[in-house]
Amino acid sequence: MSRPPSERLPQLGDWRDHEQLRKMQDDQLRELLVWARQSPFYRKRFGDGAAPASRGDFEDLGLTSKQDLRDAYPFGMLAVPRGELATYHESSGTAGSPTPSYYTEADWTDLAERYARKWVSIEPDDVFLVRTPYALMITGHLAHAAARTRGATVVPGDNRSLAMPYSRVVRVLHDLGVSLTWSMPTETLLWAAAARAAGLVPNRDFSSLRALFVGGEPLSPARRARISEIWGVPVVEEYGSTETGSLAGECPEGHLHLWADRAVFEVFDPRTGALSASGAGQLVVTPLYRQAMPLLRYNLEDNVEVSLDPCPCGWQLPTVRVLGRSAFGHRVGPATITQARLEELVFGLPLEHGVMFWRARARADLLEIEIEVAAPHREAACAALTAAVKAACGDIPARVDGVPVGTLVPTEALTGVHDVVKPRSLFGPDEDWSKALLYY
Repeated sequence: MSRPPSERLPQLGDWRDHEQLRKMQDDQLRELLVWARQSPFYRKRFGDGAAPASRGDFEDLGLTSKQDLRDAYPFGMLAVPRGELATYHESSGTAGSPTPSYYTEADWTDLAERYARKWVSIEPDDVFLVRTPYALMITGHLAHAAARTRGATVVPGDNRSLAMPYSRVVRVLHDLGVSLTWSMPTETLLWAAAARAAGLVPNRDFSSLRALFVGGEPLSPARRARISEIWGVPVVEEYGSTETGSLAGECPEGHLHLWADRAVFEVFDPRTGALSASGAGQLVVTPLYRQAMPLLRYNLEDNVEVSLDPCPCGWQLPTVRVLGRSAFGHRVGPATITQARLEELVFGLPLEHGVMFWRARARADLLEIEIEVAAPHREAACAALTAAVKAACGDIPARVDGVPVGTLVPTEALTGVHDVVKPRSLFGPDEDWSKALLYY
């Protein structure tokens, strides 16, 4: 049977140092390895020999891959009776095969607690706009559950629904007095553009807003600072996945900490096959309180840098820098250009230039960059970015073009209202019956 939801899980401050934290991990790891024996996938992997029972045995195990999860679809990883499941999910990956994930009610207690660990706390009088998918991915459900455990009012603003265009997001943010939001960083820039299109000023006309919770894509310091400038509130970062839930959150000092009291984290070097507690490589995760679907040494394949250096916040948890795909680059002349590198330069432009949207194409012989910028600032913004690229990347062939506002993000996308209707089959003589049975 699953553990009762009331069982106390580790809380920040329950340990004094990394040594004590490791002992806490070891105690729970033994129970996790017992749970894993109930999973068909791990029973097969363990074979006929003695099942792993300690940290030493655990560290002899191979990695669990995303392909392993796909091959076990739908319930080959299940370690509890089907009737104990609370939710079923699939990740947003584009590999073509489903990556299943499922949780019990007790698993959800752990999930919600981890997400709610924010230095800007979620309070009962908050109005919390959840602007991430509510479908098979966990992201929207996770924030929703965490906010409800703290008593906040949740506004379920799914970003994949035609019923929630940007014009409606702006209305909800303004009229409902939204105080906290959860979205990808790019979403917050789109809201700002939509607010301005509606005649509103982001850092003036949304007085209830007190923080923007963001995750789901790499966020450079420059873009983070720009979002905070535009809205006039802190930007609080979160890191996780559908397969694992929240893995890291931000401390009051602005560092992203891995929740090592709830999971074992390792860094995998794909070149050497070595695993370590810190350094650069791919993040490997073992959630310690996941009973429905135990994952042992699950390779998320996200590129990270993990450090065990002390943080002034005193949490005694590893810090992580999530690189994601931004760690990969393209050669232009003698230089390697990454998205993170360019993002720092674009959002390093002066705020008054108003640049929020850009795109770039890296060719072997030319770096092309387009920035969306109003005519009065176009020449200055292009000149400044050209100089910044040269200073940061050397004398590579580069061209920066300014395009009118509305080119990269059409104004219609920011101001339009979709015609979302329920399906019907009977129409009058002057109605368009081609819309029969359609939801849009």
